[in-house]
Amino acid sequence: MHFLVRLAVFLSLCGCSNAQGQTKEEDTEEVKIEVLHRPENCSKTSRKGDLLNAHYDGYLAKDGSKFYCSRTQDEGHPKWFVLGVGHVIKGLDIAMMDMCPGEKRKVIIPPSFAYGKEGYEGKIPPNATLMFEIELYAVTKGPRSIETFKQIDTDNDRQLSKAEIELYLQKDFEKDEKPRDKSYQKAVLEDIFKKNDHNGDGFISPKEYNVHQHDEL
Repeated sequence: MHFLVRLAVFLSLCGCSNAQGQTKEEDTEEVKIEVLHRPENCSKTSRKGDLLNAHYDGYLAKDGSKFYCSRTQDEGHPKWFVLGVGHVIKGLDIAMMDMCPGEKRKVIIPPSFAYGKEGYEGKIPPNATLMFEIELYAVTKGPRSIETFKQIDTDNDRQLSKAEIELYLQKDFEKDEKPRDKSYQKAVLEDIFKKNDHNGDGFISPKEYNVHQHDEL
C-alpha cells in the first residue's frame, strides 16, 4: 500500500480522537495562510464537499526539508481529493477552503492540525509544524453528488463512459479559463479511470463513482 494511502487511512482513524483530545494550547493554534496569487476573475471558490484538483509540496517548517512532492508522485498528475471530509490532513482541509482555480497559497500547519505528538513513520517527526505550497487547478462538485453524476451521464444509462467524462472535463476546463492541452486532459481522464473503474469494464458505475479512493495526504 502506498505511503499516502496509509497516511489517509491513518488520518481517518485518528481524526476524531485528535479533535476530542485537544489541549488549551492546541486550541490557540491556527493554520496560517499566505495567498501568493489569486486570479482577478474568480466566479467559484472551494467549499466543503467539493472535488479539488491540485499540486502541493510539503516541507518540515523547522529545517525546510521536503517530505512530499505531488509532481514526482504517480507520474506527476495533480491530485484529486474531496475537501473537508478527511481525505487530507485537517490543516489542508482548512487551508484550501475558499480557494479559486488558479490560486496559489503558502500555508503553515501546526502539529495539532497535522500529525500531532505521534508524527508519521519516521517521515514526519513528532510535534512537527508543516509548510505546504499549493496550486489549485480545478473545483467541481464532489463525487458523491447525484446531480454531478446525472450531468455526466448524458445518455442516462446509469454508467459513465470515457467519452462522457472526457466531455464533462473539457467543459469544466473551459470554465476554468486556463488553457489545457489535450495531453493534460487525457492524463486526468486516465487517472480517473485508473482509480475508479474497479472492475476494469471501461465504465464507472454509481457504486464505483461514490467509492472515492485516491492517494492523497
